[in-house]
Amino acid sequence: MNIHEYQAKQVLKGYGAPVADGVPILSADHIDKAVDSLPGPVWVVKSQIHAGGRGKGKFKELGADAKGGVRVSFSAEEAKANAHEMFGNTLVTKQTDPNEDAPLTERTGKQVNRLYIEDGADIERELYCSILVNRETGKVAFVASTEGGMDIEAVAEETPDKIHTIDVDHSKGVTDAIVEKLIAAFKLEDAAAEDAKSLFPTLYKAFTETDMSLLEVNPLIVMTDGQLRVLDAKVSFDNNAEFRQQDLQDLRDLTEEDEKEIEASKYDLSYVALDGDIGCMVNGAGLAMSTMDIIKLYGAEPANFLDVGGGATTEKVTAAFKIITADPKVKGILVNIFGGIMRCDTIAEGVVAAVKDVGLKVPLVVRLEGTKVEEGKKILNESDVDVTAADDLDDAAQKIVRAVKG
Repeated sequence: MNIHEYQAKQVLKGYGAPVADGVPILSADHIDKAVDSLPGPVWVVKSQIHAGGRGKGKFKELGADAKGGVRVSFSAEEAKANAHEMFGNTLVTKQTDPNEDAPLTERTGKQVNRLYIEDGADIERELYCSILVNRETGKVAFVASTEGGMDIEAVAEETPDKIHTIDVDHSKGVTDAIVEKLIAAFKLEDAAAEDAKSLFPTLYKAFTETDMSLLEVNPLIVMTDGQLRVLDAKVSFDNNAEFRQQDLQDLRDLTEEDEKEIEASKYDLSYVALDGDIGCMVNGAGLAMSTMDIIKLYGAEPANFLDVGGGATTEKVTAAFKIITADPKVKGILVNIFGGIMRCDTIAEGVVAAVKDVGLKVPLVVRLEGTKVEEGKKILNESDVDVTAADDLDDAAQKIVRAVKG
């Protein structure tokens, strides 16, 4: 689960991390009051969407020459004008639509339904700091770089020596030795180095106690007075720990999530929307990845990742089918099931029920193998739905690609 910047800062502030005073705005009617509640002399108006690159983003309605989604204002009047101009408009960034060559009006963006106005800061240096799970070591790790405020992927590619990964032994936590390594990686001195002794253990505590999967502070700044401050924050929580973090569920903003993914979560389906035109329904994450790979091998693109799991019911399969067909980009569907725990006859019943329910208008290819496969094939063959059977995954992929491409 992702949350907005202002929410991430509220969580971190609750643990004692240094953040600027700020006010979230959920309605345009509250803009003037919010600005007046901050003393200035600098106000920073920030669009709140679940996408990076907001500062360099452009609003569809305002044109490419207008200012971006993060604006520094030097008077209350300017801050109010910026906020009113931004609120309710559609912000396009590299993360909402990477096709920068397309006309701005044709690119995908996100409507700005929330703003955050906070005090400005006198910045001396910008640093990059994140905490995540290091897949190579199985430990929580800090990622530190002196190149803050920039695209960390570009830094990793162009100057990898400027990125430091420091693992933390969970049984010991952030020790003095870890803090010293971070101070050295960030090249901190004096007051900033002193602040680091409390900040980094604080960030680690927030990460572990709230079951975050990512905590990114970019930039973490050293101010002109030498103090450290969290200037921007991005937080994602591990959905698998939701049962432990019920109090955090109120932070979820459903308007920032794909409607199909929201619907899938109701049925405990693993669904991720993609940009292709062949819908996939598979059981097992590994098989789903293989299915998407072979679709790409034959020259097409998958429209989604969808894993119905090992114990899906007919109702669950029907729901999965409806979610796939709700995507207007889908021009064909490939069902690929290997029945272990999952029974092929259950899948077949769900497919038939779903096709009849939604009135399928695109080609459908089904590959079944495993438990109750003959019963499953019989259900499909004796039904009156228009379905193409496949012998194996390679055959299935070729058939659906041919059907979609004509």
